[in-house]
Amino acid sequence: MCLAIPARVTEVLDDGMARISLDGVTKVVSVALVEDVRVGDYIVLHVGYALAKIDEAEAERTLALLREAAAAVEFAGAAP
Repeated sequence: MCLAIPARVTEVLDDGMARISLDGVTKVVSVALVEDVRVGDYIVLHVGYALAKIDEAEAERTLALLREAAAAVEFAGAAP
């Protein structure tokens, strides 16, 4: 199973690369597969590659679900 997550573009760099931010973590990734990436765009990120652009509302919904799932796992792990 693969997981792709939304991330926000904070800087467009040379050679088809961009800096992204996800919950305070920044990383340089390839955006060569996606046309017209701009600062502020949300991209769907998989293993260092942007696969598509996604609108902000959908990105926020997906990130909220991922946070909810992580909290559920933490809660389940804390049970005696």
